[in-house]
Amino acid sequence: MGNFWNKIKLIWTDQSLRRRVLFMLGALILFRLLAAIPIPGVDALQLSRFLANNQFFGILNIFSGGGLSNLSIIMLGVGPYITASIIMQLLTIMVPALKRLYQEEGEAGRKRFAQYSRLLTVPLAAVQGFSLMYILEQQSILISLTPFDRVTNLFIIIAGSILLMWIGELVSEFGIGNGVSLIIFAGIVSRLPATVSQLAFTFDVSQVPLYLGFIVAGVLIIAGIVVVTEAERPIPVTYAKRVRGMKMYGGGSTYLPLRVNQAGVIPIIFALSILLFPQMIGTFLSRFTQPFLVKTSQVLLSFHQTSLLYGVLYFIFVFLFTYFYTAVTFDPEALSSNLQKNGAFIPGIRPGASTAEYISKVLTRITLLGGLFLGFIAVLPLIMQSITGITALALGGTSVLIVVSVVLDLMKKVDAQISMREY
Repeated sequence: MGNFWNKIKLIWTDQSLRRRVLFMLGALILFRLLAAIPIPGVDALQLSRFLANNQFFGILNIFSGGGLSNLSIIMLGVGPYITASIIMQLLTIMVPALKRLYQEEGEAGRKRFAQYSRLLTVPLAAVQGFSLMYILEQQSILISLTPFDRVTNLFIIIAGSILLMWIGELVSEFGIGNGVSLIIFAGIVSRLPATVSQLAFTFDVSQVPLYLGFIVAGVLIIAGIVVVTEAERPIPVTYAKRVRGMKMYGGGSTYLPLRVNQAGVIPIIFALSILLFPQMIGTFLSRFTQPFLVKTSQVLLSFHQTSLLYGVLYFIFVFLFTYFYTAVTFDPEALSSNLQKNGAFIPGIRPGASTAEYISKVLTRITLLGGLFLGFIAVLPLIMQSITGITALALGGTSVLIVVSVVLDLMKKVDAQISMREY
């Protein structure tokens, strides 16, 4: 405990570190202020009813940082930027030039790659903003809009998304931690007061054991997330001895850490994007009166989070996407080649193809655990709802995973800054 207070004291006594922390807090406060400014033409009562009965927009609200709950000027949040980043990473598989740019051209290449992601964010924000406004207007949430109002709102939404992306990158550069992750984190945490007040108004004394059990389960789940997020599989690596002139170099030993959860929360985002697509189509078709389209809309809208089929498919998609994204972002052959170039080898394994095969085998095995863990976290809200029957107590596994991951990353960044200043 004393070490914790010493760190707090060092943060506020060191001018540079204090400036970084205050910049981060100021940016998050600005983000919350922007999230409270609605676009013109919103029917607030109709919006609250719509969000209460629509799982699709409820989840979108998480990734928008809470900006969708009142149709603010930043209602899209950092969603378009995240989507653009994911698309660019997937394109590295199909476009060798992008792969070389991202993996082989160093810091300059990564900056150009990030610039391409920013440029792709603009058309994605336009498409998402137009689709979202169209659906909301069909649901009578956006009312009395002229063509000029529609165009104005679309430009406001696109500008809000770009502004939020810029704020996130400024936090990453001049603050502490990953700015985009912190924005999502702030949006999730901002919903806590409303959730607590809802629980307080619906509190039932007869269900006290259930509430206590829920708290214990929440603590155990958070502990499990911390353990799996931080878990690593070390692979021993030895550097061969080399003689240059009259001196001998190398000969040391270290290890190569492979993370159990190599993909983070990206597989959950991928799976949500696919599984929420039927609801978007169903919402779009609900405005038509033709019997076939009405029936199709009802079938698609029935595919929601309380169905068993949804839970099974959600788990399977998250599990499969964990392997897919790990394969995209982690290249055992490139790692084996780098080890060989630096005179390093894994004891008992031949350098080259054998090393790549060994690393791939280990990665496949530990990813099995990571995929099962992410799948369990994804379907956790469905399990909690079926056990307790209380939708207000549904523990958002994705939200908890994001919050815990961001807090752990922030703590590491703060410790790194403190250690740098101590040395």
